[in-house]
Amino acid sequence: MPENDGVSERHVLVLPDRDAAEEVAGELPDRFGVAEEPQLVRDSLAGEDDAEDAQWLVVVEDPDGRLDPTALDSLAAEYEGWLEAP
Repeated sequence: MPENDGVSERHVLVLPDRDAAEEVAGELPDRFGVAEEPQLVRDSLAGEDDAEDAQWLVVVEDPDGRLDPTALDSLAAEYEGWLEAP
């Protein structure tokens, strides 16, 4: 029985800024066939005063567990980001 049987998987891509996050979110349907719109989340680090320095997260729901984490990490890397380890 698969480990995530019946459990939706979630992937979190970390990007350096909002523009990169929006571009990655826009690439997901074409490259991976993601139907559900990814969620963009501003991730400010503790003690940050300047909103410009915040990282942005792209949260992708993967209910069927079909997205390839390596390919997602490669996409994020194209925008100077990475896939957060589960």
